[in-house]
Amino acid sequence: MSKMKKVLALLLIVVLTVSLGACKSSKKEEPKADVTTEDGEPAGEEVSESDGEYEFTEPVTIKFANYAVLEAGYDKFWEDVKKGFEEKYPNIKIEYMTAEYGQMLTQVVTWAGGGEIVDLVLGEIPWIPTLADAGLAVPVTDAFSEDYLSQIYPSMLEATNVDGVPYGIPMYASPFVMFYNKDLFEQAGLDPNAPPTTVAEMMEVAPKLAALKTADGNPVYPFGMTTGSVSVSGSCLTSLIYGFGGSVLDADGNLDVDNDGFKQTFEFIKELDDKGYNPQVSKLKDLRNLFALGQLGMYYDTSWGFNGVNSINSTAKEFIASAAPLSGGAGKGESLIQAHTFMMANNGEAQVEATKLLIKYILTEKVLAPYLQNVAPGYPSMSALSEIPAITESPVLSGALSSLNTAKGIANIPAINDFNIELTSLAQAVTVDNKDIDTAINDFKTSAGSILGN
Repeated sequence: MSKMKKVLALLLIVVLTVSLGACKSSKKEEPKADVTTEDGEPAGEEVSESDGEYEFTEPVTIKFANYAVLEAGYDKFWEDVKKGFEEKYPNIKIEYMTAEYGQMLTQVVTWAGGGEIVDLVLGEIPWIPTLADAGLAVPVTDAFSEDYLSQIYPSMLEATNVDGVPYGIPMYASPFVMFYNKDLFEQAGLDPNAPPTTVAEMMEVAPKLAALKTADGNPVYPFGMTTGSVSVSGSCLTSLIYGFGGSVLDADGNLDVDNDGFKQTFEFIKELDDKGYNPQVSKLKDLRNLFALGQLGMYYDTSWGFNGVNSINSTAKEFIASAAPLSGGAGKGESLIQAHTFMMANNGEAQVEATKLLIKYILTEKVLAPYLQNVAPGYPSMSALSEIPAITESPVLSGALSSLNTAKGIANIPAINDFNIELTSLAQAVTVDNKDIDTAINDFKTSAGSILGN
């Protein structure tokens, strides 16, 4: 452990010891419920003090680390959340503490080093190991009742696990799904309502898409799979590996790639490259650009990736459709789940109870549905909201709804970002460098094993 981390750890032990002691003194049970209503209350029940609702005797301010309040398109939603929540709970205020997306996690840890631990963080699943390791996130089972947590899709909640314990409440999530261009399918003589479901089917239709040209003579790539040297590309590759029935890490975060599905994935990546079907070393932003411009027939992305497509071509909703991830080899089309997730600290009972109310308020149809429909398409974590029109009538979401049932997570380890980039290096080795697949995998096992310490 580094000197800086030791200092931080000592500070956190002092702070959390005090706050945990305060929290244990008068913890109350939540009222039980099967579903949440639009007001964030348990359905069919009137919540009162006698039902166990926490009574706030003094004003409370929730310190909420949220990078999205700085981003155009998202800022208004979060300002509306603040306004609506504070009107509903006048004794509770929200203080947004923010930084750019790429700096948010580091900033949260830095604030803690100075003695200021935020109550709530909106972030990505890969942030969880860092926050949990630093003592800045606590298991959600310590705060929420079993009944409330049972309303969340199990795959989404499990994706936040550290050592088998969930440390986050997903706001909304998405597996990596397959987007396809219905207009290009029609131009190629394919049924726009019957996308391929397997890798073999996709490779059968790919030549027809590859034969197309755009109006200005640019080529059309049949299928896009990101292999650029960024962490999210590694996550996307993991999703593809799952679809082939393969694995990358075991439950303890150890390397687990000696399986057919892993090798078959990179054989597929190489075949795509050899046939010119996939743009080389592309990042998701590159694939979104090509898709928006009508130069890409199909590609893997998260549901909120549509925002990038739509920002380039505002008519994208007219030709975009989604489908479940492809199955290959002995796989069943499983996918890696991604989620924008709430992570909460324990700064004392009042802070925890206020933060719970805020999370519950956001995860209601009244608040969340307009966000998913107009701001960032995604699948709500609360299973009771799966049939709302914002989901079932969305061209971005409806076609891939079944993928939630087969999506799964990955071991949450601090080195996951570096590991993901090693996966992209493997993909580049068998495409750009034209390296033998077995040799490339052995090289990957050496470098990845060093990163993981095994």
